[in-house]
Amino acid sequence: MQAKILKITSVTLTVLMVMTAFIMGIADLLVPERLSYHFGEKPTENVFIKIETDNALPVSATPEHKMTLKGEAKLFGFLPLKKVSIDYYDDLCLYVGGFPFGVKFYTEGIVVVDISAVETENGNSNPAHDAGIRENDIIIKCNGEPLSGAESLTKMIESCNGNSLTLTCKRNGEEFEASVTPVKSKEDGLYKTGMWIKDSGAGIGTVTYLSPDDNSFGGLGHGICDPVSGALMPMEKGNLMGVSINGVKKGLVGEPGEIKGFFDGEKLGAVLKNTNCGVFGIYTEKPREAQTLLPIGLKSEIQSGKATVICTLDESGAKEYEIELSAINYSASQESNKCFTVKVTDPALLEITGGIVQGMSGSPILQNGRIVGAVTHVFVNDPTRGYGIFIENMLAEAEKIK
Repeated sequence: MQAKILKITSVTLTVLMVMTAFIMGIADLLVPERLSYHFGEKPTENVFIKIETDNALPVSATPEHKMTLKGEAKLFGFLPLKKVSIDYYDDLCLYVGGFPFGVKFYTEGIVVVDISAVETENGNSNPAHDAGIRENDIIIKCNGEPLSGAESLTKMIESCNGNSLTLTCKRNGEEFEASVTPVKSKEDGLYKTGMWIKDSGAGIGTVTYLSPDDNSFGGLGHGICDPVSGALMPMEKGNLMGVSINGVKKGLVGEPGEIKGFFDGEKLGAVLKNTNCGVFGIYTEKPREAQTLLPIGLKSEIQSGKATVICTLDESGAKEYEIELSAINYSASQESNKCFTVKVTDPALLEITGGIVQGMSGSPILQNGRIVGAVTHVFVNDPTRGYGIFIENMLAEAEKIK
């Protein structure tokens, strides 16, 4: 009898432990690692989850418009579940973007965007690859001398007469040296290494927001990346340029469309940072297009359903179009630029663009009178749909500049 009771007890405890582990696993997935609230609000709790913090909850705004507390989520109020960060925002108001901007920039060093074989009299050779250099490496010196740009490195390679060059490179923030021996190309008789390099770039996107405090802005919603490798371009400095829109190429299945424009030659400010969550900088003067101030909407306030997007498709300026939001990932990391799905539903926008097109990235998304995010990507197989980023994620990146 005693053995039977022990067996039942053991089975019961095992079942309870398995159920508890299962519940904790589900709860862990449902509770984001970052929570966001307005000042004065208490963290959302229920009978299962309780959020505890080491500090008293803030009740008023700060000069930075934001305060972050560390806390812990507990299951049933006593079982530690996970550590969380709690971001508190005041009712921050920003100028709504939706107008285009251009950027011309120089990279931090010389970026290796591709590596290929060089055809010589003795067959194909790949000196750069053999020396350990890979795509996305950044070259900062040659034979110990700092490089002024891609052109200067090309000249040193072509004039080396086949002698080895010592390149100082960076990869993932770590420096290393590579000894490269250029070979003579059969095609033109010049010495080459097989590296395709660049030190500058340019692009057009859409401004998401402008701060009324200092004319700082965020746009694009994703980074400027190399078109070959897809890697984020390591920007050293950049100029913010004026842009004129002169047409739209309509998007088709398998063939993304594009807003066509050109730099009008006017420098409007500086671009300070290129990140996965957008391009950030500052206007010298407030652009005339920035007219409407709206509060931001926290990710916890975003709902599936109707919203609007603002973008500029011609010289008549920014216009508002209907969209729908879905698949909202409230647990998306602060570095993510794919936080929810966007579907274009407005007949007028579909008629002009076919949906989301290149150049619309950064177009602000509004819901319930608040700026909640921006368009970032288009689905190649369905141009009516794409991704969007939380405005919080863009503001978090902008905060790192200050």
